[in-house]
Amino acid sequence: IDKFDYVFAENGTVQYKNGQLVSKQAIQDHLGEELLQDLINFCLNYMALLKLPKKRGTFIEFRNGMLNISPIGRSCTPEERIEFSELDKKERIREKFVAALQREFAGKGLRFSRGGMISFDVFPEGWDKRYCLNVLDDERFDTIHFFGNETMQGGNDYEIYDDPRTVGHSVQSPQDTVQRCREIFFPERANEC
Repeated sequence: IDKFDYVFAENGTVQYKNGQLVSKQAIQDHLGEELLQDLINFCLNYMALLKLPKKRGTFIEFRNGMLNISPIGRSCTPEERIEFSELDKKERIREKFVAALQREFAGKGLRFSRGGMISFDVFPEGWDKRYCLNVLDDERFDTIHFFGNETMQGGNDYEIYDDPRTVGHSVQSPQDTVQRCREIFFPERANEC
């Protein structure tokens, strides 16, 4: 955090400026314990009924700004991650899970977005990755570039990628991000390996 002017973690709900913590929001304070427990209990019940080729540990990861829900469990191996991802593409496991949550918690101020290969995020309305832009608005930057891989609607990068305050770039990998940065910011070095 000391190498950058700003660091925004957990959808921007944990904010650092010049290496110092500026702000930290907590999902439990915002939602309240009753709604939070209803949400967690619903997820645990739903996942208990899922029959998957494999299940591993850490199905719900509690973070400051969100819950990360993984039907297979975040403790899976890289090979198990790929296996679940392929199954999910065919059977739409996460998509159906999110649809059930949207029905159950309609009107409760919750948002759901796909994250990576094995999980999805649940967070309060307005706590997506654009959260950090409110801090940056005060700084009056000319241009804010955002690089993300889940930039399609429903992905956890979509809102900030599509926000008029950013120039969004859809990338596929860290290497792709480096190449795009070279092309945009250092065109004379764009062909370097």
